Amino acid sequence: MDSTGTEPSAGTGAEKDRAAVSLTKATPAPTTAEAPDIQSHDTFVIKKTLSLTAGEYVVSVARPDGSEGEPVAYAREKRLSLRGQVTVYTDASRKSVLADFKGRDHEVGYMYDVRDASGQSFGSFYEDAGASFLRRTWQVRQPGTMKLTGRERSRVVAFVRFVWEFVPYLEYVPFIWPYRFKYTESGKPLMTVTKKLGLHTRYVLEILAPDIDRRLAIAHTLALDALEVD
Repeated sequence: MDSTGTEPSAGTGAEKDRAAVSLTKATPAPTTAEAPDIQSHDTFVIKKTLSLTAGEYVVSVARPDGSEGEPVAYAREKRLSLRGQVTVYTDASRKSVLADFKGRDHEVGYMYDVRDASGQSFGSFYEDAGASFLRRTWQVRQPGTMKLTGRERSRVVAFVRFVWEFVPYLEYVPFIWPYRFKYTESGKPLMTVTKKLGLHTRYVLEILAPDIDRRLAIAHTLALDALEVD
């Protein structure tokens, strides 16, 4: 007992250290949630909703049954842009840009550059006008990695689309029939985009090559819808 009448605290210094560690583990500090890593996923569901000013999209990771899972990106189309412009965001608040694309004049017609938040281009795509006469065909470029050729698979659907564009007033209406694009390099299938039939505009993007930049693949899928009636 000391001069104040208090018993000295028991235990060694090591025991006190262990007690402090135990207390720290019991009350961990909160951590900040990280944005989903889209590059680790292979299949996405892209759903479109309409507003008075723009077309809006939600990009979700697909569950094994094909339904929409965790949202990983949000996009908005600028309706008044003659060359097509879409910005992809990391969250619903649209404060952080994941990627965007906008058309520019090119010898092939319009070339669409896909850029990151800093404005740096990391890919591009354009419609191959010559090959699109009977079946819509796109060229997707990822510098230093791959060159994909995407072609509409069904000749029947492609023909219906071709006729649709020549019917008065229908050329201003989005093509409602479901379709599928297959993307290959040297004949090897690397990606598919499938438009589903339903009350809502919905696409399934499946990526078969790990090196394909998911941001580029998502941006191009959005373009298939946003540029449909351009």
